[in-house]
Amino acid sequence: MRLDETDRHILRVLQRDGRIQNAELAHRVGLSPSPCLRRVRLLEEAGVIERYVAVLNPARLGLGMSLFTRVWLLTQDAETIDRFVAAMQRLEQVMECYIVLGECDAMLRVVVADLDDYRRFQTTHLTRANGISNVKTDLPSQVVKRSYELPL
Repeated sequence: MRLDETDRHILRVLQRDGRIQNAELAHRVGLSPSPCLRRVRLLEEAGVIERYVAVLNPARLGLGMSLFTRVWLLTQDAETIDRFVAAMQRLEQVMECYIVLGECDAMLRVVVADLDDYRRFQTTHLTRANGISNVKTDLPSQVVKRSYELPL
């Protein structure tokens, strides 16, 4: 889908406030409500807008610790990778999982309550049964930036 500047403006506004009413969105982007809604629907149908979500505060929900985990798999064959991917997709603590090119085979962002919770998670799920041979975990000391807005 080719996006014009109005589409990009709509997307910038929606990234900041996914609950904005159509009339207010239309006002902000300089359209009348009907064409604005039509554009939003086209963006949704094209898959540019995948879904609308609420961004939660993990610390207020008792999940204030994010860790980054580098994973080395037992082997690089399709069966091992598929087993690992399926296992990670089932784990609610795994917020992000990437198969990567480089030193390790995968990178995870894991959210837990505390280090004891992470240790239980690691010893239960980051195991050979899920195709994993080695794990290294990094604990960030400070969040400098966290954004959910794509640069449009």
